[in-house]
Amino acid sequence: MQPNQPNQPGQPQPLDQVAGERLSHANRIFTSDLSVNEFALLHGAGFEPIDLVMGVSVYHVGFQFTGIRQQQELPVLTEATYRARWNAMSRMQAEADALKADGVVGVRLEWRQHGESMEHLEFIAVGTAVRFAKNPGSYRRPNGQAFTSHLSGQDMVTLLRTGYAPVAFVMGNCVFHVAVQSFRQMLSQMGRNMEMPQWTQGNYQARELAMSRMQAEAERDGGTGVTGVSFDISNYAWGYHTVEFYASGTAIRRIGDGDPIIPQFTLGLDS
Repeated sequence: MQPNQPNQPGQPQPLDQVAGERLSHANRIFTSDLSVNEFALLHGAGFEPIDLVMGVSVYHVGFQFTGIRQQQELPVLTEATYRARWNAMSRMQAEADALKADGVVGVRLEWRQHGESMEHLEFIAVGTAVRFAKNPGSYRRPNGQAFTSHLSGQDMVTLLRTGYAPVAFVMGNCVFHVAVQSFRQMLSQMGRNMEMPQWTQGNYQARELAMSRMQAEAERDGGTGVTGVSFDISNYAWGYHTVEFYASGTAIRRIGDGDPIIPQFTLGLDS
């Protein structure tokens, strides 16, 4: 069963007051985590950086009881880790929209344990808000919000050359409990090469749920595909048998025919 994921269209987060004060200076000087190469390539493609944008959510991840022999998703934990990420992403989105940005490039969505408690997790989303100088607003989503993308500056420029544009950073997750083996099963495996079916099936099922939820987000936001998909696996504080599978990528849409890209041979100076 898919958990009640909170990222429904049309529910933007209000801009934080402290963030609003910082962003009010964006018209005087920009900040960016773009490398020099990324900055140069995006500038050549017509994009100018506006400011570094971010969102943060410190979340207490609760506990869900389940039998040690049960093989199932834990929807309470899935919902908690998804909502924490969504909070961080939506606050970053609010900063970008307040700047009237066309999009956010190089998005990083990371987590760390917060303080001494294993159950307290901090999720942070960071990226660089950019504007298309020739025609501001032309690369925003159909709903008027800035696009978000984890693609690097180099990948972003290459994507635009192919006739596609980023729509949104999309994600899906699943916290899954893999059933504990019986003592008889453990004895039967000692010293033998054999598959562990509950782990195989559990891992497969959890990945499929995470992937399907990520794809559903891409469809919801009007994407025709997802590029740069990656998987992360974390245990957090739940122990060996409870694992979160997390999938993320950038949803894209076609905006034109694009230019043919012909590979060129280059020889590095350090060869």
